[in-house]
Amino acid sequence: MNSTAKTNAFKSGNSVAVRLPKGFGVKPGEPVELVRNGMNIEIRTGRDPEYERAQIAELIRKLDEIGPIEGGDPNDGRIEFPDRPGLY
Repeated sequence: MNSTAKTNAFKSGNSVAVRLPKGFGVKPGEPVELVRNGMNIEIRTGRDPEYERAQIAELIRKLDEIGPIEGGDPNDGRIEFPDRPGLY
């Protein structure tokens, strides 16, 4: 269900707070996650396993696209970080 509500930010101690309407179903003490995307701020309730799975799948896809590190001896004890475009 998608819904939109307008509210005002207010000062709460040293922070800025926003009241969420009762209809949004967020219970007092329920953990939320704030995500800033440019000018947008998203509030997510609890953990979303489907979202986390999608994020992990995207990371795996990117790593598969980059491919394995070539060359070097994995048993020599040194770690080399070659230039791998796409990781930055």
